[in-house]
Amino acid sequence: MFDCHKLLLKYHNENVGLSTGDRKEMRERRNANRKRLKAGLKKEGKPNPLGCYSQGSYAMWTMIQDDNKDYDIDDGVYFDKAALVGPKGGDKTARDAKEMVQNAVSDDKFKKEPDCRTNCVRVYYDAGYHVDIPVYRQITNGAGEVEFELASSDWKKSDPLAVTKWFKEQVKEQSPNTVNGGQLRRVTKLLKAFARSRLSWRASMVSGFVISKLVTEVYVPNDEREDLSLRDTMQAIVDRLDYNKEVEHPVLDECLTSGPDDPKVTFFKDKLAWALGKLDSLNQQDCSASQAHKVWNLVFSTEFFPVDDEEKNATRTSSSILKDGSLAGASEAAVDRRGGDRYG
Repeated sequence: MFDCHKLLLKYHNENVGLSTGDRKEMRERRNANRKRLKAGLKKEGKPNPLGCYSQGSYAMWTMIQDDNKDYDIDDGVYFDKAALVGPKGGDKTARDAKEMVQNAVSDDKFKKEPDCRTNCVRVYYDAGYHVDIPVYRQITNGAGEVEFELASSDWKKSDPLAVTKWFKEQVKEQSPNTVNGGQLRRVTKLLKAFARSRLSWRASMVSGFVISKLVTEVYVPNDEREDLSLRDTMQAIVDRLDYNKEVEHPVLDECLTSGPDDPKVTFFKDKLAWALGKLDSLNQQDCSASQAHKVWNLVFSTEFFPVDDEEKNATRTSSSILKDGSLAGASEAAVDRRGGDRYG
């Protein structure tokens, strides 16, 4: 395959992974939110939390850039079960625990008040960020082991800290130990960027967590070529989903997908197969750098990879003809109406 290793690394570093500035801003908002939460709980005479811990893509370092700054920072708050007692001495319901946290983080400065969602309390910021605060209670099971339960529609078993630990171990154990270490994490982020590259895909696409789990299952390392690792991992995911579309949770005994025919899994597999079909052209002996870059631009719906002016002009001319309607009969063949191509 035409070698785009260095450019793909550059694309990840500049257009996919979060910048140091973005992470600093998120960390500052997270810390301010923690202070607000603890102060609000103290003011209302509510129990002091055992602690607050980041989780999800922020903690796993798989969060990707978003043009609209639509960043979801997960920062769980943990309480001892014995402290979460209702007015009549019984255990607080999951809803009551979330409302307690919601009231604690409410602030007149917010244009939009925090609200209770199914699995968290969400705090909104003008810049587009939001901080999700999942509420957990710590319990001790019959075997004397510490477990955690999430306030959802009811209390349910959960362990996000174990998920973060699991993913970090996968990155360390599976990625090649080279100067560009952490390849598994980069491939995960590139696939998340691919999955979010078209607005029309997002409602039909699997979650970033499902993508992360699939990558850890079939990741194909390559200590010399980032582009080959990405392509081969994409193919491995398609092959894996061909025989089994169910994806298991990495630390809990539950499924992340909705049965053997989950439409979102099928959608993801189909889009990967479409991209792999486009990338096949990079295997041709006469493939030029500009042609290869054009394909990567198409796959990621970007203009990052440099294309010769002659090919750019040809693309613009073709687009103008289609807009004018001069080749109306050809337009259906030229554009994948399912969202496969650049503007789908």
